[in-house]
Amino acid sequence: MIYQGENLSVDYIEPGVAHLVFNATGSVNKLNLATLHSLGEAIDALYQQKDLQGLLLSSGKSAFIVGADITEFLGLFDTPPEELSEWLHQANIIFNKLEDLPVPTLTAITGFALGGGCECVLATDFRLADETASIGLPETQLGIMPGWGGSVRLPRLIGADPAMEVITTGKPKRAKEALTLGMVDGVVPRETLIDASVSMLKQAIDGQLNWQQRREQKKAPLQLSPLEAAMSFNVAKGMIMKMAGKHYPAPITAVKSIEQSAGMSRDEALAIENKHFVALTRTEVAKSLVGIFLNDQLVKSKAKQAVKNSEPVANAAVLGAGIMGGGIAYQSASKGVPVLMKDIAQASLDLGMNEASKLLNKQLERGRLSGLKMAQVLSSITPSLNYGGIDSKDVIVEAVVENPKIKAVVLAEVENEVNENAILASNTSTIPISLLAKSLKRPENFCGMHFFNPVHRMPLVEVIRGEKTSQQTIDRVVAYASQMGKTPIVVNDCPGFFVNRVLFPYFAGFSLLLRDGGDYQQIDKVMEKEFGWPMGPAYLLDVVGIDTAHHAQAVMAQGFPERMAKDGRDVIDAMFEANRYGQKNGTGFYAYTVDRKGKPKKNVDDGTGAIIATVTNTTQPYTSEQISARMMIPMINEVIRCLDEGIIASPAEADMALVYGLGFPPFKGGVFRYLDAIGLPTYLEMAKEFEQLGAVYQVPESIKQKAAAGECYYPAPKAPSVSASL
Repeated sequence: MIYQGENLSVDYIEPGVAHLVFNATGSVNKLNLATLHSLGEAIDALYQQKDLQGLLLSSGKSAFIVGADITEFLGLFDTPPEELSEWLHQANIIFNKLEDLPVPTLTAITGFALGGGCECVLATDFRLADETASIGLPETQLGIMPGWGGSVRLPRLIGADPAMEVITTGKPKRAKEALTLGMVDGVVPRETLIDASVSMLKQAIDGQLNWQQRREQKKAPLQLSPLEAAMSFNVAKGMIMKMAGKHYPAPITAVKSIEQSAGMSRDEALAIENKHFVALTRTEVAKSLVGIFLNDQLVKSKAKQAVKNSEPVANAAVLGAGIMGGGIAYQSASKGVPVLMKDIAQASLDLGMNEASKLLNKQLERGRLSGLKMAQVLSSITPSLNYGGIDSKDVIVEAVVENPKIKAVVLAEVENEVNENAILASNTSTIPISLLAKSLKRPENFCGMHFFNPVHRMPLVEVIRGEKTSQQTIDRVVAYASQMGKTPIVVNDCPGFFVNRVLFPYFAGFSLLLRDGGDYQQIDKVMEKEFGWPMGPAYLLDVVGIDTAHHAQAVMAQGFPERMAKDGRDVIDAMFEANRYGQKNGTGFYAYTVDRKGKPKKNVDDGTGAIIATVTNTTQPYTSEQISARMMIPMINEVIRCLDEGIIASPAEADMALVYGLGFPPFKGGVFRYLDAIGLPTYLEMAKEFEQLGAVYQVPESIKQKAAAGECYYPAPKAPSVSASL
């Protein structure tokens, strides 16, 4: 044995050929600080081997290395920049030693080789992959960039343009595409990977493969003429600014780093990468995006526990077809859970089946599924005008019209048709689950399952616990949502639950701003371009449907009269009375036409101003800061109240529900991450300026107490001791 560590070992696989195997004590290999330290020791031990002729790297797991340990990131980001820079430098010394071994090196890649795992394989001379391999540098999706040589070695290996695409998008490449790009040197069956790797390494040892030339290519400056460099980097920067925009600095920073170091040798280029990496770790964007990743892991771990606690759903039913019912049925069937789609009208069933067919056809056209798979999915959706066969279904999702009386009747009716262990779930967006449960004999088997429209795109499903809902029911529905490929978040019952409850104070802020003379187009522009929402409030209301919002607004006002009841007629009332329902009938705040792809195209409508004028009592200009504050304070206050009342279990789950359910700007990380970033005292000072506007602007007492105690919503991460770790 050459070296034995906790997470990796090195021994000879045959005379002269050493085999370094990553095999962590956990379920996957990560390049955490301990593993990196161990890798450094192992490489030092290899330098002492007089008989060493070649080195093979591989994994004892089903994946090579899934990346660095993200849980260490936020702590690292809080270390002094000089200390972090020195730690990166020491880490790069380890990878440089691997690259500089006086013998040929090769990595056998199975499964994921991401982030630091990809940077590790780039330091070897050759890379052989099996068909399961997925290789990439996803760091820009976390608000940072490669920091262990990825932005230096990859451009020199495969060329600047393809390397910038890999790095700036953060999307991994499957084995065949990686081979086409030159990221790997071959793809072989999994069962022959190690034997093929040893054989290839022997070819290099015997001089049949020029490993020295491959190595020098990665250590030399990029082979670009001044004209080629100018064209390549200018085009890349233009495309990135168009795609990522100003709120996400990592992709453009990565390109600038590659550009600045293009004419440099490896070690000089690594110093440039180091400088840019450290600068990105100081940004709130990086902290927010890493925070979202960690929050997502928390939410998924809770869902995994629910899956362990329950039986998988074998078959399901949807009551109510149409667009929403068809979307739910498609999502279930496409993930392997057959579904009965029941409605009282053939036209609705046809609409639901057409919705599923349309979604499948789009995938077929893009080559994402075969005709056979499409036929299988469609055949697993059974449209029906009666309850025949529903007694064998595990979960039944009610998705009829948003009316409590109609829903209660349908739920009571279907309860008599299903077996006593079946779970009933209502896809309601605002109606309290405990209210609907009053019509049921087995309320413990009933909960809410709130999908967001369009179902196939929106990742969130709110699973709502009623007063009498059993934990077994919650676990089963969470498991079903996970089977459907969704991110389930459990919330407690109240009007609007969590997402819609916090959305309507935001709409209230919009109505009050228009009442006080705001310009709806300016508000949309500020909330999209400056704050970062995917849609401004006027556009969002048009997409949701102003008739839907008008109805939901009444439900919310009844549930929370002290904050959400209106003093009089507002802009939503005015638009509703004018039959301007938004995209669904072609006119709302904006007018809509259909583009060549059949998608609604937004246009300014000359009649909107006159309608808004009927609910406006003044005309005055507002700054971007005033607009953002007046729009966001009502939402933020309501989010805090939901946490205080236990509607949502934690800041992490609240932030993920906002990002996945409403499109809250990821670079801000969610409401609680945003509050921590700007500082609670700063928020209180901002809110005080607008408290005279009404109850939705009154901050909850809990945030005042937190601010006074110097606390925040996310505990400060513990910084690992990086100075002594390598």
